[in-house]
Formats: sequence, C-alpha cells, structure tokens
Amino acid sequence: MERVIVSALAAWLFSSPLLAAETLDAKNNETPINIPANPQAIANIPAGFHFVTPGYLTVATSASNSPPIGLWASDNKTLIGSDPDFARLLADSLGLKLKLVPAAWEDWPLGITAGRYDVAMFNIAVTEERKKKFDFATYRADNHAFAVKTNSAITAIKGREDVAGKRIIVGSGTNQEKILLSWDAKNRAQGLAPVQPIYLNDDASATLALLSGRADASFGPQAMAAWKVASRGQTKIVGHGPFRAWVAVTTKKGNGLDTALQQAINGAIASGQYQQVLARWGEQEEGVEASQVNPPGIVYQ
Repeated sequence: MERVIVSALAAWLFSSPLLAAETLDAKNNETPINIPANPQAIANIPAGFHFVTPGYLTVATSASNSPPIGLWASDNKTLIGSDPDFARLLADSLGLKLKLVPAAWEDWPLGITAGRYDVAMFNIAVTEERKKKFDFATYRADNHAFAVKTNSAITAIKGREDVAGKRIIVGSGTNQEKILLSWDAKNRAQGLAPVQPIYLNDDASATLALLSGRADASFGPQAMAAWKVASRGQTKIVGHGPFRAWVAVTTKKGNGLDTALQQAINGAIASGQYQQVLARWGEQEEGVEASQVNPPGIVYQ
C-alpha cells in the first residue's frame, strides 16, 4: 500500500480539542448556512452545461443517518450534516438551488455516470482508480478510525497484526474495506488468524452490533467515530488507518464542472462559511487551506 503524502496533511492530530471538550448535538445545527453567489465560480461553469434539473445542483448524499457527515433532522425528512451543509454552499455559490437526493453508497458511481446526479458527496476519498471515471474537487482531509466500546479490552489497533482474529464492522466498497482485506491477506500469509469483516452500511445497526458485543471494533471515517465519542460517550477511538485521504466533491469525468466546484469551495473558505460548517460538526482538524482538482489519490497495492 502506498501512503499519499501531501504537505497539507503532514500535521495530523489524532483527536480534536473541541470533540474532547464538549458534547455535540446535531439538533443545534439544523439552521442552514448560506453564502452569496460567487461570480468567479459561476464563470467557470462550462458553456452550455446541462444540470440534471435546470436551476438546481442535484447532489447525491448519504441516507444512512451517519453524523456528522449526514443524518436526518428532527423533522425526519430534512437531510443535515456536514456534507449537506457543504452542498448548500456549493449550490449557493453557483447561483443554483440545492436538490439533495438521499442514496445508498453503492448507488453514487452509477448515478453519476448515468447522469442522475450532478455531483456526489458521500465522504468520498480520492483514489487513483476512481480518477479514471470521475473528477474531484477536494473539501476535506479525512482519516480512518478504529472504534470500540468504552469498556472494551482492546486498547490499541496500530497495524495489521492487531486486527487478526477480530470481528470488525466495515462498509462494503469503501477504502476501509480495501485496507482491512489487504491487511487480512498479509496476516493469513503469515499464519495469523483471519479477520471477520461484518458488513453493515447502516450506521444505527453498526452501532448496535458494536455495543451489544456482536463485533469487536468498527473501522470507518474518523469524523463519524469522533462524533460518536463526543455525543454519546459509549465508544472510544483506539487507532487509525495507515494514511489520510483527500475527501472531494465528485462529478462525471470530463464534464468540466470540477473547476467551478473548486472555485465555489475556495470562495467559501475565503469568506468564512466553510469554517463555520467545519466548526459546528466538529471537523476542524479535517479542513483544507484550498480546494484541489484531481490531486494525487490513494493507491492500493
């Protein structure tokens, strides 16, 4: 496995001071954050570009109720979270209305390719393989975290040997799955006990499985694991994946929208709304100084 090394990711803190200091509550974050239209971003929309729904930015995003990235508001019909918040900043900046489409993780690649969505925002990490089919504009830098129950006997997962013989919750088709299966293959080759992946893409089911003892650990995005620690106090983070990755707004390869998305993100960074979104979802440690189009991505070996 090759580690992606970029200067903006060099200084990594394993926990956020905000998350350690206060309890987070999603209900406090239901008021939208808006931003004025960005003429520079609008000017970079390709001439004659056809949005899926005219006048709207159609964004596929998670429906799995996974705070802080995406979840249902207290009315049980409005999507909130950091990805919906960032999507709203993009739509506003491009002079469009926002159309959020809740979807399953497995659906976004085909949905983008088939033209059902303008962009996807699922905490999608940039990989070299994905860059063959999609274009990216980065907006966060994410790590992966191992979480266990607070009273678990597991105190640390520092590398592949530590997952041997364990039951670990992981999402199908995710970068975390690729890491876990790669580690498991190397462990088996050395005669270590096999890992048992538990595939639960629904966050509520995954949490229940972990807390009930049906799984030893979960392996997922750092932001989600840290939110649970801060908001519920029933779990703890005991380790991280081997690298951080660029998280990006994802659109169809070659459609030309990536530069407009990049300019929209950079405008929100300059005006401060970007930082407001990060702060209210406890993601300050994942902020970027500027958006990049199609940066170096993860390579799996």
